[in-house]
Amino acid sequence: MIAIVRFHVAGYLRSLRVLQPLIVVALLVALVLAQGPSGPDADELAVRTFADVAAFMFPVWAWAARALLDTQPDEQRSLTATAARHPSAPTWAGLLAAYGVNIALGVAALAIPLIQAFQVGSPGQAILTGCALNLLVAVPGTLLGAWTSRALIPDPGISLLALLGGATALLLLGMGRLSWLSIPMIGWMRAAHDGPNVFVSHFPTTALHLLIWSAVVGTAYFLTTRAALTSTSSRRARTR
Repeated sequence: MIAIVRFHVAGYLRSLRVLQPLIVVALLVALVLAQGPSGPDADELAVRTFADVAAFMFPVWAWAARALLDTQPDEQRSLTATAARHPSAPTWAGLLAAYGVNIALGVAALAIPLIQAFQVGSPGQAILTGCALNLLVAVPGTLLGAWTSRALIPDPGISLLALLGGATALLLLGMGRLSWLSIPMIGWMRAAHDGPNVFVSHFPTTALHLLIWSAVVGTAYFLTTRAALTSTSSRRARTR
């Protein structure tokens, strides 16, 4: 599995597709985050930045995951699935590679806010909570990108629309009574804007929600991917 993960990441880097989300992150850092919090509430503003970055990066993480999983040609994907010792190994490897790249993008986005939070004296527990939040939010972001990858949606135009529609739908669901079906983006942003103490105390609920959502959506993705691979293998066997 490690070899497949390296293969995914190497192909993604060599194709230069990584530059697309990296440029977006660089613009966010240069135009917004580099300014830094100021004033008497600078420590609270710095904590809010962690929640805002997690919300902003969610669609970026989904976009990056989709691009990484689509880098591998279809024939190479079939060969990898055939050569793998376990049927689920390629799926796990693809998700791990996408999540690893997303964590690297998250580090790039949070480097300056992290330094600023320490400089203005934000509570250490709130800083750790903000970092943990971004680590968790990268999981559903990766899964959304995986669901819209070429392995499940071959048409690139429809895939992009599904990615944008999925991210928008999750945001809208989070505002209404069906918020339990979505990721709790509105919840963690409200908690962060209510102060560091509220942000920290609200985090266990947010983390549990994210973990349950990711577990359900991830399980459905594995089952769907396995069914798609089985269907593809059956069609090729009949063709031969």
